[in-house]
Amino acid sequence: MVQNQPLPAPFMHNAAAGPTVHPDQAACDFWHAPCLVEKSLPFIMENSVEMKTTQKMVLAALALSGTAFAQTPAPAAAPAKAPEPDYTLSYNIGAVTDYRYRGISQSKRRPALQGGIDFAHKSGFYLGSWASTITWIKDSSVPGASAKGPLELDIYGGYKGSINEAISFDVGGLQYWYVGNTLKNVTTANANTFEVYGALTAGVFTFKLSDSLTNLFGTPNSRNSTYADLSATFDLGSGWSIVPHIGSQRIRRFGTYTDYSLTVAKDIDGLVLSAALVGTNWKSHFGTPYTLPGSGSRDLGNSTLVLGIKKNF
Repeated sequence: MVQNQPLPAPFMHNAAAGPTVHPDQAACDFWHAPCLVEKSLPFIMENSVEMKTTQKMVLAALALSGTAFAQTPAPAAAPAKAPEPDYTLSYNIGAVTDYRYRGISQSKRRPALQGGIDFAHKSGFYLGSWASTITWIKDSSVPGASAKGPLELDIYGGYKGSINEAISFDVGGLQYWYVGNTLKNVTTANANTFEVYGALTAGVFTFKLSDSLTNLFGTPNSRNSTYADLSATFDLGSGWSIVPHIGSQRIRRFGTYTDYSLTVAKDIDGLVLSAALVGTNWKSHFGTPYTLPGSGSRDLGNSTLVLGIKKNF
């Protein structure tokens, strides 16, 4: 800002001393205008020139600063946030030392290969498929009645949404398809099973209830068997997580047993390493271990440590 210059001394007024007289004005009457003008004119003209020069300098400085400001590039705008895709498509492939489902070994306590593909739409609808090698159908064979079915293929779909900021839900259907299975030769019921399910998630906790609309995994007269499970997912940071789980399988017209697991996992850029303690109370509840004709004396429902590796794409 340009500050106002103080008036030159000849034009300053001292109230106590009275009018101040310019030195060149001593010989004339102060109030004689022609004399005042005549004596003061050179000084006024000189100061007028100085003021005009100062004004020009100020205007020039403002013009230069304005030009410099105009030439200064504006700050770069923040990059626009990428829009949410309409859908995502993901894949996974992996292996486990023992394929356990609801606490029971599906692979005679031996390794299994697994993989899946998932489609998820931003509206909440999803569709997926997952597969694993198995041995339990073949191991169900008895003398005079053999069964086969080396592959489990699951196809599922549903809808996920939110009730409010704290609670979300998931509803859908799941078809367990045991490709080319002949379990009916042994149990009189096909192994293929269809379930509907609903789940609620609040914070780290998820409760899920499944109901079979068909016979359950080849068990005769077991339609409307139910499975309820409660799990919690704790994110420990740096890719580490821990998931405790407990479930209750009610097999209609047969009985109910409990399964449990505690899984620790490490995610390294989509490569997931896991270790899980898995087991059931089958033996203590029914008084006998869970075995199949082809598994020998192996208890397929006992507690064990399952190691896994999975790659997500």
